[in-house]
Amino acid sequence: MSYLVFRLERRIRACLDEALARHGLTTTEYMALSELRLRDAPSSADLARIAFVTPQAMNLVIRDLEQRGLIRRDPHPRGGRALRTRLTPKGLNTLRRCDRSLDSIEAVMLADIDETDRTTLAETLTLCARALPHDTRALASVSRSQKPPPPPEP
Repeated sequence: MSYLVFRLERRIRACLDEALARHGLTTTEYMALSELRLRDAPSSADLARIAFVTPQAMNLVIRDLEQRGLIRRDPHPRGGRALRTRLTPKGLNTLRRCDRSLDSIEAVMLADIDETDRTTLAETLTLCARALPHDTRALASVSRSQKPPPPPEP
């Protein structure tokens, strides 16, 4: 089963990378912009965790997105060195175009699955996502205590 998860993730990621590149974004940039749409001014560290990159790498992403006019950073109302990062109208428009491309990928991926199975798949994937800890270090102790499943039969 783990090989299937890995294969699916790689295929999806390749499709995402290609689709987003047509809009001038990387998958990491798309993840950051998407999170900015969902949350009001998350920290760079939060964005880094969500995008699975280091805080230093996310700082470079944020700087690039700001230079391209997709986000803006304003001083925090409480002062200090903290900056609040927000989408610009240009960033939101870019994000919407990317969303349409990703919707097309999803439509192709699910084309041969009927509505009942789509609902079951969505519910099951939601359960899977909720079961995984946000801190992946917690998985290390679980994986050491369990035997791996047998390989799939040919």
